[in-house]
Amino acid sequence: MTSPKIFGIAGWKNSGKTGLAVRLVTELTARGYKISTIKHAHHDFDIDKVGADSFRHREAGAHEVTIVSATRYAIMHELRGAPEPTLAEVLARLAPCDIVLIEGYKREPVPKIEARRLQAANREPLAPTDPHISAIAADHPVEGTSLPVFDLDATNTIADFILDTLALERSRN
Repeated sequence: MTSPKIFGIAGWKNSGKTGLAVRLVTELTARGYKISTIKHAHHDFDIDKVGADSFRHREAGAHEVTIVSATRYAIMHELRGAPEPTLAEVLARLAPCDIVLIEGYKREPVPKIEARRLQAANREPLAPTDPHISAIAADHPVEGTSLPVFDLDATNTIADFILDTLALERSRN
């Protein structure tokens, strides 16, 4: 498998990024693509439950904790004061796939679509200052742009746009 193609979904908090990412993963997977995702969080987060064995391992000072079962595995890496890894460093750790959808990472120089919702915490457009935004997906009319504008829920059309942008076939099935 060759290096994966990378496409981003950017937007402010509550702009619809996660919903769009989930719908696109479902759609692109149904079309035969192997999809991985990376979500950037701007705050401290935890995927572990207080009291769980893995939580206790981390709290004790483990650098990495891996949880493995017959259905999945997860590796948690504690930075312990080290700098946040770059997107390139995170990409290097992923298993081979066709497309990596990244959610967040607004400032990364990768092709991306800007998600916009009227209910977003901040509605300042990102596209005018980011040359890597190649389209806008919104739940309201968008004027004053030369970029393609899609309805935020037009998953099939947005998936087609992403595949075209990445120079991939629209279906592998």
